[in-house]
Amino acid sequence: MSYLDAIEKQTGDQPDASVIWLHGLGASGHDFEPVIPELQLPADAAVRFIFPHAPTLPVTINGGMRMPAWYDIKALELDRSIDEAQLMASADEISKLIKREIERGVDSRRIIVAGFSQGGAVAYQVGLTYSEPLGGLLAMSTYFATEKTLVPSEANRSIPIRIYHGLHDPMVPETLGRKSLMALQNLNYAADYITYPMEHSVCLEEIQDIGVFIRTNLKLD
Repeated sequence: MSYLDAIEKQTGDQPDASVIWLHGLGASGHDFEPVIPELQLPADAAVRFIFPHAPTLPVTINGGMRMPAWYDIKALELDRSIDEAQLMASADEISKLIKREIERGVDSRRIIVAGFSQGGAVAYQVGLTYSEPLGGLLAMSTYFATEKTLVPSEANRSIPIRIYHGLHDPMVPETLGRKSLMALQNLNYAADYITYPMEHSVCLEEIQDIGVFIRTNLKLD
């Protein structure tokens, strides 16, 4: 079976937990590789971090330029116009990475899916539809692109969800973060929503909070 090209980093031998972290439009798996030390995981934690690289696609809003993208964005109105078939294809590729972690011996409940911006939209789709219970879903500066077509998995009805957004985000307005929260609540999911005084980025306080989420939901403390 073929898999997305990805960077893998382990915090210890024989990992018994995994975090699959998706980058944003035009970036790469290298983007979030440096955050691992800032998560302040216990010294004896053995976690495998997987940072996949998105495929290279033409992106309409960037004049058709080819770049790393989980899916095409056709227009930047508030409710994004996207190529949902491409998003679903990317979600399938991430699901394959999850399955591989399970085959490597990691309990599905010790696998967290995280995504920033475009990667977060894919993470929503994967985390809420995967057929086995996952350990958590982290959505950063993103939006719930598939809320109207989502077919939820009963296995992940209680998945821990945390949403992070910048109050001054010019790329993905904070209203989209709140809209995602409301959509989740309408689907009977529980989610925590946290904002920071930043633009379309991450900050140290956010990364440290993500570290707490990972330690708590992977039971590392």
